[in-house]
Amino acid sequence: MDAYFVSYTSASRRGSSRIYEDLKTIRLHSIVQLDPEELIRSLHAICENDDEGVPGSTKKPCIGVIGAGLAGLRCADLLLQYGFDVTVLEGRNRIGGRMHQEQLANGHLIDVGANWIHGTSDNPILDLAKQTRTVVGSWDTTPVVYDEEGKLFSVKDGEQYAELMWSIILEAFRYSEKHCSEISPDKTLHDFFKQRIVEAIPETEQGFGRKREIVMSMSELWGAFVGSPITRQSLKYFWLEECIEGENLFCASTYQKVLQAVASPVLEGADVRLNTRVSKIHGKSALDAKVKLETVDGQTLEFDEVVVTAPLGWLKQNLDAFDPPLPSRLSQAIGHIGYGCLEKVYLSFPEAFWLDPGGEGGRKVEGFCQWLAPKYALDTNPKRWTHEVVELGSLQGGTAHPTLLFYIYGEESQLTTSTVRSLDPKTKHDYICTFFKPYYTRLPNYDADSPKCRPTSSFTTDWLGDDMAGNGSYSNFQVGLLEGDKDIRVMREGVPDRGIWLAGEHTAPFVALGTVTGAYWSGESAGRRIAEVYGKRKKPKENVAGGEATEEEFPQML
Repeated sequence: MDAYFVSYTSASRRGSSRIYEDLKTIRLHSIVQLDPEELIRSLHAICENDDEGVPGSTKKPCIGVIGAGLAGLRCADLLLQYGFDVTVLEGRNRIGGRMHQEQLANGHLIDVGANWIHGTSDNPILDLAKQTRTVVGSWDTTPVVYDEEGKLFSVKDGEQYAELMWSIILEAFRYSEKHCSEISPDKTLHDFFKQRIVEAIPETEQGFGRKREIVMSMSELWGAFVGSPITRQSLKYFWLEECIEGENLFCASTYQKVLQAVASPVLEGADVRLNTRVSKIHGKSALDAKVKLETVDGQTLEFDEVVVTAPLGWLKQNLDAFDPPLPSRLSQAIGHIGYGCLEKVYLSFPEAFWLDPGGEGGRKVEGFCQWLAPKYALDTNPKRWTHEVVELGSLQGGTAHPTLLFYIYGEESQLTTSTVRSLDPKTKHDYICTFFKPYYTRLPNYDADSPKCRPTSSFTTDWLGDDMAGNGSYSNFQVGLLEGDKDIRVMREGVPDRGIWLAGEHTAPFVALGTVTGAYWSGESAGRRIAEVYGKRKKPKENVAGGEATEEEFPQML
């Protein structure tokens, strides 16, 4: 879920919202729900105050963490604090997973994964950003929106349409949460818009038909949040897409320092093995108290517990990696939750020409710009996909660079990535420039004869072509979903009696699903739950990654 969310926020709902009740539960009461007999066996197998785990043994419990993304790193950090031996197995030649940076040809660093901190209310990622002096910011600017013919809406009209679109989004959140049990699984967010727009813009209003058409076109921008079209967004479980309260902030200096801060204690204290892809996960059994992992290069590794932080898309494609198979309800949950295909395209110029206020009507683009269902680019965009861009020329703290960041999803991201994947670098850049030219050429102060208006470099993400990312980006909730909240809880639980635990943005608290914060919290929760099973009750030391819970927040198990 990586796009901006303008601050049309409602009053605090922490007292009644189920997403905040869920947050309280998972953050403060994460005791494992084991079978009573299994719990007794576990408690008899550990010493109440022995940091080494099994009585009479000097060997610490050994935990394997599959994946060195944010969830895996946070989990490993916590386990190290509790005194476990930790081995992190990462299939790539780097850490970070989908939190990764690349360098543009102009020398500027960019995030190819997450760009945003979703919400500022009690968000540990914002705390990390402050601690690491990561530059973050937002834009408080008027909407810049182009209609189907490429004509710029007036400031007044742009604000009116944007406010109406976002008011319906917020209404849909409330409606979905309140009426979840009554809403048909076949209902989409698009259906809700079609119904609500009739009430919001009655036939008695002058030009009602045109206004409805514009707002419905703007509603398609929701796809840039979840990586799937609005026609696929479940209305029944739309409430699961809601984020932490407060403003959403753009990581202007990228997530690099945050990643380094979370990874530092793990790189120092754990056995981190890069280029190690796991192909088989053998859970514990009555005859074998160890979890065994097979790797593609022929290794067999044994652990007391294993935390699988692979992306949801990877789990969907690799259910046969688990032996014995995962419980049917867990396999169903993994299959039920959607997986998006949000991608990013960076297009850099010699100068940020769009920031000059000398454009049409004295307008400039600072922050966001949108092009609705264009009719003027049918040769490259026959399906008239709506486009949204974030311009990076006005970023704060010396991080600005003359670059446009397009968010694409659905069929467009599938087409773009598959095409770019097959091209050489020069042809790839030419293709991207041609594809997005109908949009950037409409920005204020564009001059076809000016060198400053000609793109010099480009970069396109390709999570769809990345099998370790599960050939996609973030979890989402699509039409047809019957028990979305239960599916998330089932995935969170994992299979602890087999020594298999799950973490990742798809197992996060409801209020942080599909976000960086969610990945962080999920790794933290898995680590804490394992510590509880092994009787690790003392408060861990604080660290740069945000410290740990107080004794009051950390429930006693014995």
